Amino acid sequence: MNAKAKGYVLGAVAAATYGMNPLFALPLYGAGMDPDSVLFFRYLFAIPLLGVMLRVRGRGFGVPRGTWPVLIAMGLLVAFSSLGLFLSYNYMDAGIASTLLFVYPVMVALIMAVVCRERPTVRTLLCIGAVSAGIGLLYDGGDGTTLSLVGVLLVFASSLSYAVYIVAVNRTALRDMATLKVTFYVLLFGLVLFVVRLWTGDGVRMPDRWYLWGNLLALAVFPTAVSFLCTTGAIRYIGSTPTAILGALEPVTAVFFGIVVFGETLTLREGIGLATIVAAVTGVIAGDRMTVWLIRLRKLFPRLSAGKRKAGDECDPK
Repeated sequence: MNAKAKGYVLGAVAAATYGMNPLFALPLYGAGMDPDSVLFFRYLFAIPLLGVMLRVRGRGFGVPRGTWPVLIAMGLLVAFSSLGLFLSYNYMDAGIASTLLFVYPVMVALIMAVVCRERPTVRTLLCIGAVSAGIGLLYDGGDGTTLSLVGVLLVFASSLSYAVYIVAVNRTALRDMATLKVTFYVLLFGLVLFVVRLWTGDGVRMPDRWYLWGNLLALAVFPTAVSFLCTTGAIRYIGSTPTAILGALEPVTAVFFGIVVFGETLTLREGIGLATIVAAVTGVIAGDRMTVWLIRLRKLFPRLSAGKRKAGDECDPK
């Protein structure tokens, strides 16, 4: 498997596993746990797992001195992103929240444009408008009900934090560090945020049933250790933008589990809104590949192309 193919596989796995957050988190909410407690155990269980993987691969824990500030910043970004998403589950269906989170590829594209000083194309602006329209379909329904503004703002804050993380990992000294080591320290410093919040808040809430510890362990393994590890690896192999496009699997996974497992409903209006967001974001981050695909499609119909050229020659005054 070449590097590009490996990157796409890692990106797909990262997105699909991150979309499993609601599957394991919502039963914990139902048992009375709060987002800070859930995320505390999620990070706490994932860190030793990654540490063991580091030792098994024969790698140490040392990092260059100059990378510590960057690792701390990346850890806090990831923690803020997780916190915003998990808090939003208290205000809206998990599938809708995960779909709104999918605007982060648009943010990645915009950040890359600003960092690289590239002006957004007309296509990008049109797709951003389509994303806004899709969000509007989700936010305001014909029956007068609306999504929680607090929930929407929380998801957008989560999306922005994740977008900055995706860009920064590929444009800082962390790009030259081992993927596993970066993920280990990102989660370690991210854990500090939840320790502080629990210390200054109501303290840790424990699961009241033994099998819920399995949910916490699954959160640590799939949407945390596996997802962040694969995300960091995918960014290195294929870059920030292609990794972001594979994020389309996140809302698909979340909506699937929301409907099948938790009985959430999806109206026609919401379905159109979801499809609009996914299609628009895909258009933004596909970039010039769309032109390549259109050219290839045109080559499938050579007679039509030849006919157009002939008609053009007949009308040519020369």
